[in-house]
Amino acid sequence: MYGRFENLRVWQLAREFRKEIYALSQKLPKAEQYNLVSQIQRASVSVTANIAEGHGRYHFQSQILCLRLARGSLNEVLDHLYTALDQKYISQQIFDDLYKKGRSLEKSINAYIGHLQRKK
Repeated sequence: MYGRFENLRVWQLAREFRKEIYALSQKLPKAEQYNLVSQIQRASVSVTANIAEGHGRYHFQSQILCLRLARGSLNEVLDHLYTALDQKYISQQIFDDLYKKGRSLEKSINAYIGHLQRKK
């Protein structure tokens, strides 16, 4: 384990994604404040937090487990985007843009998992 988690490209990408999700969540209806808004924010925070936590672990398997949790939280965010789309809280264009960014982030997480698996 070298350097700080902030230097990980995958964490940086997840941070940018989280910022976009937070910006979106601020535009959701007030009636969703304790439901969809809370859920999508917590899931997006979980992505970066699990990447950071994994970086702080000394065993490759523990690092990989945290990255898998991050990937699961990312997919939770993507599901919440479907809810926002289905409820007509967001446009198809906004959905498509964020969904594409989420899937790109997932590829980065998978690549980092693969890198760690090759190192062990």
